[in-house]
Amino acid sequence: MKNIYIIGAQSTGKSTLVNALEGCFEESGNGINTQRPLIIREVARKVLKKYNFQREDIATLPKRALQLQQKILAAQYDAETTACPAGASTWYICDRSGLDPIVYAKCLVGEHAAAEMLASESWRELEDRMKKSIVILCEAGCQWLKDDGVRLMPKDEVEWMRIDSAFRDLLRIRGIGFSVIPKDIANLEERVGCSRVRSSLSGFVGDA
Repeated sequence: MKNIYIIGAQSTGKSTLVNALEGCFEESGNGINTQRPLIIREVARKVLKKYNFQREDIATLPKRALQLQQKILAAQYDAETTACPAGASTWYICDRSGLDPIVYAKCLVGEHAAAEMLASESWRELEDRMKKSIVILCEAGCQWLKDDGVRLMPKDEVEWMRIDSAFRDLLRIRGIGFSVIPKDIANLEERVGCSRVRSSLSGFVGDA
């Protein structure tokens, strides 16, 4: 079974979708005859707390913003390699990916910051994993943008969509196949169904 990555800009329903997909494998009689996946939760919140990052610093101090994204990338690498060591038969559903902090480094700091992270050994291994996996992008512009008081939020819809575009651009540039859950699909059951259909496919290419 291929690993599944649920990625995208802030507040696009990623964690909610991961939790719902997890439930699909826990329900008896669900028609899914496969090994249950491990669930890799979002690492960013843990990093924010562990290293005492404040979102105000991230918005105004590029050096601090880059440090945060680098630590998130390292934490993502540790989480994935711990969950599924080389040669293991386990598989996982991942809430975010190694690409996420690189996208934010690009948007918050600049192209040079993203290039530095793309050249890292950690990213090269994570990228290889993603290219062999199912990658689902939750489209920005949906109706539930909400400030949780912890993460840095886009200042407006224009910035929100700029982050969404940065995800798509980097996925295409790096040759990582992906599929999109449209913002107009708001019903959770429909989003889960959409994800399961996409996850049953192989060899798809990035959506427009």
